[in-house]
Amino acid sequence: MIRNVSRGMVRLICAVLAVVWLTSVPTLGHTAAQQAQQRHYFQSTGSLAGLPFSNAVLVGNTLYVAGHIGVADASGQAPADLDKEIQLLLDGFRTTLAQAGMKMDNLVSADVYCTDLSLYDKFNTSYRKQFSKDFPARAFVGVASLLRGAHFEMQGVAVK
Repeated sequence: MIRNVSRGMVRLICAVLAVVWLTSVPTLGHTAAQQAQQRHYFQSTGSLAGLPFSNAVLVGNTLYVAGHIGVADASGQAPADLDKEIQLLLDGFRTTLAQAGMKMDNLVSADVYCTDLSLYDKFNTSYRKQFSKDFPARAFVGVASLLRGAHFEMQGVAVK
């Protein structure tokens, strides 16, 4: 039976199958367009307003949080007290998550940059108090310097 099918008929069957497949399976381009429409940008405020980045970008259920430093809003500089700097950083991070309807427990990954690796334990003392159960994956990376005199910067990814 298949031997008697003309080339034209085979082309027609292939075309019909292609249309059926394309209408039932979303294309990659369509999915990317849908994702682009789902983006929500959270802008910086205070002394960081107007800088060329967003505090966070929500795509679907995933929030990409930009680097946060612990700066006093009035001066725009990190305070001399390291505990205060860490608290400002974590408070700012928590506030950004809250804008997207999330909490620190929604973090799945965090990267912390520090100008002095001997401050690792000091940072962890405050950091561990931010989570009710499990901790996100994390890197703690030594860097030569950070903006505005900060000793710490943290960025991360959170999922609802």
